[in-house]
Order: sequence, then structure tokens, then C-alpha cells
Amino acid sequence: MPRPIPAIAVVGAGLRSSVYAAEAARTGAARIVAVAEPDEERRLRFCEAHGIPAGAAFSDWRDLLDQPRLADAIIIGTQDRMHVEPAVAAAAKGYHILLEKPIAPSAAEAAEVVHAAERNGVMLAVCHVMRYSSYTQAVIRLIRDGAIGRVVDIQHLEQIGWWHFAHSFVRGNWSQEESSTSMLLAKACHDVDWVSYVMGAIPRRVSSFGSLTHFRESEKPKDASDRCWDCPISPTCPYSAKRLYLGCLGDPDKEFWPLSAVTTDATPAGVERALRNGPYGRCVYSADNDVVDNQIVSMEFADGATASITVTAFAALEHRKTRIFGTRGSIEGDGVRLRVHDFASDTMTEITVTGNDDASMAGGHGGADAALAQAFFEAVRENDPSRLLTDGQGSLATHGVVWAAEHARRTGTVVTID
Repeated sequence: MPRPIPAIAVVGAGLRSSVYAAEAARTGAARIVAVAEPDEERRLRFCEAHGIPAGAAFSDWRDLLDQPRLADAIIIGTQDRMHVEPAVAAAAKGYHILLEKPIAPSAAEAAEVVHAAERNGVMLAVCHVMRYSSYTQAVIRLIRDGAIGRVVDIQHLEQIGWWHFAHSFVRGNWSQEESSTSMLLAKACHDVDWVSYVMGAIPRRVSSFGSLTHFRESEKPKDASDRCWDCPISPTCPYSAKRLYLGCLGDPDKEFWPLSAVTTDATPAGVERALRNGPYGRCVYSADNDVVDNQIVSMEFADGATASITVTAFAALEHRKTRIFGTRGSIEGDGVRLRVHDFASDTMTEITVTGNDDASMAGGHGGADAALAQAFFEAVRENDPSRLLTDGQGSLATHGVVWAAEHARRTGTVVTID
């Protein structure tokens, strides 16, 4: 007999939660039955999209979790520093949890969340979406089938995108470490987790270098204004907010993201008001950002294998690019295609894994967002944690590599991971 479709509550009805909720609605794999969101306009829009009655809509997550349990599971998509309290409270109520990454800014807070899930016997799925893409699963199959022998080295590139970095990490919510997290944790805990997943192990030693190289006052062009709208160099500036956000108008994907973070009025007048008055209209050289814009992480594993990750603002927003070197062959991938070199026959095989070239959030990260959401809904419906590709302890371990890398970067040391 088929199991009932799981009911899902949502805490924080922002972009990430909306993506997973939309997947539930699109497929019918789950029902969105309650929401907590402090922004009234966003809350009402979310309720309308999912048919949530007024009695199941709350301005504060505490009010939602003070109710008798309203759903089987909960999606927590609040800002990075607002994960711990609702996650711990939801676990105590018996909700299975889909938690946007990172778990929390610090190791102690993250461990508190993981232990709360374990103590209360609920599933905790952290949104390491890259594990769930068809591209990643093709890489995993090749390695596990022995196509390239033992993996000896991985070179991995995360191209944040010049305009994406300006949007999120200079003008946006992740611009300051004190109010969010480090850039490496906020953006590239995905990548550290992915490399560890492919290697099948956590590294034993890690080092890192990186800094805020460009988006600072000393790099500001001579004639630039403090705001983009009337800036005389806006037509030739690669980081022009005016060009970026006006260019989103008329494109449904870009109006969903990044424009919806800037304004809910998707008109020329609405964009102008937002850029004249709001944070997204600031010059990238006169913002209050302090997170790094370029960073490398080097890792050594117990068997002698190595890996490196480069995370940079100064590139196009594209899928991650990876080279994997093994004892019997190598794999080169761009998020869509894989080129497999077999040393024994000295032949090259090309595999097209997906036709989705859109690596952005608007494009669902190449289908990975949908795959993660479906895996979580199935895990809840079947009460089967094996549908998930990592658990709380697994996510805590790869977060630990990020914190070790940040300590190494700040201290100029090589950190040994216990």
C-alpha cells in the first residue's frame, strides 16, 4: 500500500526554500502545509503559491514550532547565522529536517544541530546539492567501477562568477563574515564536501591561501561614484549594478534570481528605486564587504592522494570544472560532459551527462536542487535515511575541513585534521 505524501513546513520562505517547495508542488512528492517568514509580502506570496491557510502562516518560527507538530518534515532556509535555534527546536518536535548549508558558522553550533537530530531520532539532510547531480553520480560510478584506478589527485575549480560574487558577496547577504560566515563556508563548503565525497575520505592535512584582492576602496577607479545608478563609468564597469539588474527584466529566470533579492517590483522604475536607495546599488569598491574574493585550498589524504580547490570571483558563472587523476586513467569534467582517458588502451571516451548548461540557482544547479528535494521527500515518505547521500555526521565532517582550511589561511599553517 502506498505511503502517504509527506507534509512539509517551511521556516524562511526565501529563494532556497522556494526552490525546494516549488519542486514539491511540481511533482506532487510532498505537500507544503505551513510557513514561518517575517517578511509579510514574501510570506503572503508563498502562502498563495502553495495554498497555505492563514492559520498555518507565522511571522516567527517560534510560533510555528510552538504548535502541535504540523508536518512530517521541515525545510529551514533562514540566513546562515539563524539555523541553529529553529533546527534544534524542530528536531525536538520530531520534524525531519532539510537544512540549507552551512549547518552553522561554528563547529560547536553545528555539532549542536547534528546531536539534536540524533538525540531525537530524526533525519538531518544538509543541502549539499552537488552530491545529487547526475554529473556527480556519473563521476562516482566511474571511480567505483575502477575506470581510472585509484584516485591520486583532484584539481577542482569553483567559478563563482564576477557578477554573482558582486551580487552576493559584495553587495548582498554574505558580504561580511561577522553577519554571515566566511566565503569558503558560505559558498565552497559544497566543493570541499564534493571532493571528500569523490575521494571517499576526509583529508588528514589542509592548507589554504586567499584574501580580499579587488573589491576594496584602494581598487576604486578614479571617476567612480559611490552608487552605480548615476556613475559616469557604469557603461564600462564589469560590476555595474545598473546594467546587471536592468538586464534581468523580461527574463523569468533572472527575475526569480538574482533580481528578486533586489526588488519585488520587476519594472525599470522598481529597479531604479532599489539601486538608488538599497544595498545592491552600491559601488563594489565602496561597500562594507570583508570576505575573501579568491582562495585556494590544498588537501592531503591518508593514502597520499592530494586535492586542490580554487574558488574565485574572477570568472564566468559556470559549472565547476574538475580533473581527476588516477593510476589507470583520468577524468576531465565541466559539469555537463566527462572525458575519460584509459591509459591501457590510450583511448578517450566522452560522456554527455546532462544538457543543462545553467549552473546558477535560477537553473537549479544543473538539476541538482530537484534531485536533492526528491531524495529528501522520498526519505521522509519511506522513513528511509538511505535515500540521502549524506547524514548529519557526514556534513559535520566536511564542514570541519572548511574550518580547518580557514584556520590554516589565517595562521599561515598546515592544519592536521583529527
